[in-house]
Amino acid sequence: MEAGDEIRPAGFTRPRRGVRRLAGSLLFLGVLALVGTVLWAPGGGWAEPVHRLLELTFPVLLLAAAGLYGYELFLRRWLAAELVRIAGPRIVEALLPHQVMEAFLDSIYGRNEANRDVMTGVLGGAGRRPGGGDLTISTHTGVHMELRAVDQELYYLTTAVTYSFRQNVPVDRFIVFATCNALLRDSISSGCQLPLFELWFVPDSTLFRSSVDDMLPSVRLGIEYVDSAGRHHSASASKLRLREVKYQQWADYLSFFREDMGPLPRQNTSDHLGDLRIFECDLSDIAADDHTVQAIERLSVRVSALQRVDDGMCYWQAPYPCYVDQITFAVKELDVEGSGAFEFNLAPFTFRSNTATTRWLRAEDLPELDVRSWLLPGHGVALLWRPSRGGE
Repeated sequence: MEAGDEIRPAGFTRPRRGVRRLAGSLLFLGVLALVGTVLWAPGGGWAEPVHRLLELTFPVLLLAAAGLYGYELFLRRWLAAELVRIAGPRIVEALLPHQVMEAFLDSIYGRNEANRDVMTGVLGGAGRRPGGGDLTISTHTGVHMELRAVDQELYYLTTAVTYSFRQNVPVDRFIVFATCNALLRDSISSGCQLPLFELWFVPDSTLFRSSVDDMLPSVRLGIEYVDSAGRHHSASASKLRLREVKYQQWADYLSFFREDMGPLPRQNTSDHLGDLRIFECDLSDIAADDHTVQAIERLSVRVSALQRVDDGMCYWQAPYPCYVDQITFAVKELDVEGSGAFEFNLAPFTFRSNTATTRWLRAEDLPELDVRSWLLPGHGVALLWRPSRGGE
C-alpha cells in the first residue's frame, strides 16, 4: 500500500462527486439559512416574511443534504445489490445475448467496433434471437487428426471432429467455406450468420481450385437430429452432395459482403472470385426415411485434404466456441518408408497452452492432447514435424 492510501472498511462506497457537491451545496445553504434565522432580528415590513421563509427553509435544506448524502453513502449500494440479487438474472435472461455482451464489453473495453469480434467469438453467433436461438456452442468436442503419405512430397490430412451442442441448433443446412485468402480465413467466423459451417484454408493459391475439388468427395457427415415431429434420430452419409453457391448469393452467407464489419470494410464479391468458394448441403437429404431436419443435436465431420509434406505443419482451429475434451493424432503413416524419418511436436494455441510437451518426439511417442478447456474461434492446435535428428 502506498503512503496516503485510505483504508476503508469493506462495503464502504465513496459517494459520487456530483452528489457530494449537491449535498454540500444544500448543507451550506441550510447552515446559512439557520445562521440568518438565529442572528437576524427583523424590524417589520418586508423583513418579516423573509425571516419566516428562512425559518421554514433551513430544516428542509439540512434534511435534504443529510438524506442525500446518507442515501449515497449507505443506502444506494444496498438497494443496488438487492435489485441485482432479486431481478438481475431475470433481467439478463430477458435481454438478447448480444445486448448483454455488448453492454458488458463496452463497459470493460470501452466502445470499439472491434468488440464485435470478441462478442461473436464468445457467444458463438450474432446473439440476436431470444434465448440464444442463433448461437452454436459445442459442450463436448473430440478431434482426431490423421496424416497419411501419398509419396515423399504429398500427404493426406484427414480431420474428424465431433460436436455435441449445448442446445439443439435450429438449422437444416451445412455450409463449407473454402479460401486461400488469409484475410477471409480470419474473418469468416465473425462474418458467417449461419450456425453450422466448416472452413477450409488452402495456403497455395495456385492449387486452390484443384485442392478444393479433391476435398469435396471426401466429406462425410454424421448427425443426430430432431425431425419436424420432434422425434430424435441419427444418420450418417456415405456420399454427401455439396452444392456450390453462386457468387451473387455470397452476401446471404457472409455479412462483410453486405456491410462494413468492424475494421473490415465491405468486400466486393468480384474481388474474391479466385480465392473463395462456398458450398452447402441440405441435411434433410441424409436424414433417414425422408425426415425433415428441424434441429441438430450432434454433428460429426470428416474430411481429407491433400497437402505438402515440406510444409512441416498442419493445424485445426475451432469454428465456434467448443469445449474440447481431447485431440488425438495418427502420424506414423506420414513416413513412407517406415524408418522413423520424422519427429513431431505439438503447439496448442489455447487458453491453457501448458497441456503439451515442448520436446520433439518420435511418431510412436506422440501423446494425446488432453485439452479439457474452452476453445474460441482462433484457438486450436498445430502439429509440427521435422526430419529426425537421431535423438538430438
